[in-house]
Amino acid sequence: MGLRTRILGGGDDAIARNRRPEALRASLAEPPKEGIDWLGRVPGPRAPRLYRVLLRLSDLFLFGVCRLQLRVTGRERLPRSGGYVLVAGLHRSWIDPLLVIRALPREPRPWYLGSGPTAFDRPWKERLLRHTGGILPIWRGGTDLTVHERTARATVGSGAVLALFVEGAIGGPPDRLARVRDGAALLALRTGAPIVPVGVCGADELYRGKRMAVRIGTPVSVAELLGGEPSAEPGSRDELREARRLTRAMAERIDGLVAEAYAGTVDPPEHPRRWTWLTRLMR
Repeated sequence: MGLRTRILGGGDDAIARNRRPEALRASLAEPPKEGIDWLGRVPGPRAPRLYRVLLRLSDLFLFGVCRLQLRVTGRERLPRSGGYVLVAGLHRSWIDPLLVIRALPREPRPWYLGSGPTAFDRPWKERLLRHTGGILPIWRGGTDLTVHERTARATVGSGAVLALFVEGAIGGPPDRLARVRDGAALLALRTGAPIVPVGVCGADELYRGKRMAVRIGTPVSVAELLGGEPSAEPGSRDELREARRLTRAMAERIDGLVAEAYAGTVDPPEHPRRWTWLTRLMR
């Protein structure tokens, strides 16, 4: 079945719309490649040196110069061997993927399915990401789910981490999930990999010294979330129904994690808010 990338959300839809991804796609000499087809190799668990250097520099700037604060809980729950699907929310800021990366061990490393128009709007970005890895592009209006399924299977099969923000776009309330898409659930169904729910909160507004939190939940199987083994044929309407049930179950776990951590990220109204330009830094 031709499940278009709109099911996955295409990453940051709000920014992608502003940059007119359809026009950008049409301007290219050839249809853009997605996922593993774009990368040209298996997304592996190793963190190359350039990747480590860039993360170190970002840590020095964000958590050194800008004094951002991040509390991570539940790290001991992560499967040490990788090979799992990380489903995260909330997605409220450009910094959220970096918070998840910082919460995880350097290896096995995460790979995100993200918006091609947003991540690759400059040639230097694409060149850099091809060398360091980290984002596997999705283009709205692009190919069906097949390439994303192959990408997901290759990622978890190599022992790396497939990381997905379940909302598929930036924006929503600061203390609970907004609209949740079914793309993460479909990929979890088709890979059969363990699912690790992650709650991210506190990044809806950024300023010097802002407190944020990442809370990692207990790994769970698709069967546990569905209350039984999945039985639908891939590409069928029954599979979509199973995916929606799985989406609701994942959302409940993520919302629970956010609820546990959110209060610790809220400053009183009178708290000084300096360097508020950080909120818009990567927009």
